[in-house]
Amino acid sequence: MLEAKAIYAALQQQRLDYEAANKPELSIEDAGAQLAETETLCQASQDKIAEIKASLKQDDDKQSQGKALRAELETQKEKWQLWAGLKDLIGSQDGSKFRTFAQSLTLDALLGYANRHLEELARRYLLQRVPGSDLELQVIDQEMGDEVRSVHSLSGGESFLISLALALGLASLSSNRTQVESLFIDEGFGSLDPATLDIAIASLDALQSLGRKVGVISHVPAMVERIGVQVRVGVHGGGKSSVTTVGAFAG
Repeated sequence: MLEAKAIYAALQQQRLDYEAANKPELSIEDAGAQLAETETLCQASQDKIAEIKASLKQDDDKQSQGKALRAELETQKEKWQLWAGLKDLIGSQDGSKFRTFAQSLTLDALLGYANRHLEELARRYLLQRVPGSDLELQVIDQEMGDEVRSVHSLSGGESFLISLALALGLASLSSNRTQVESLFIDEGFGSLDPATLDIAIASLDALQSLGRKVGVISHVPAMVERIGVQVRVGVHGGGKSSVTTVGAFAG
């Protein structure tokens, strides 16, 4: 009997020792509270993950939109550069820049015709625009090593030949659209030497042979002798004058 009690007591002690060794640190109530808190944190983390994923999706969408916008920007920039270039060339509020640009194009065409006539009138000279200028002219003297000369440095005879070439060039330029029937030249022949005068008259004769009427106002005897049809104005003093015709107008 005593032995049985001793065994029972030993077993009881073992049970107490086991319970003491394996007793949970938290009570059921505390464990439940911690579980609830952990579940709340877990849900918050999942919500945060979903929020971050949504932000990443928005960022991807914005990057795609940004890429498309950059491509569109480059396209628009190319168009802008084209229009900006045109604005630099011909743009102005009052239209003066465009007019000057258009006039410079016409002047280039006019100089082309004028230089062709200069080859017959005075091969020595070549007309061109002043570099960097729209409407200013300069003369290349090909017999002086292509010296660049201002039009203001030309002598009277040189100025006349240049002016005549420009006038003939203008007639040629206008004939592309409108037939220029008449050309009138007022003086200037007195500054020409005989050889140059012959060249000028020959050019006017050639122009007349193309069907244009050429009128010349001159007091140069050599010039008068070369003109077949004339209108002569005589001065008689006292404010009186007379008009007579010679050639085809006579009779």
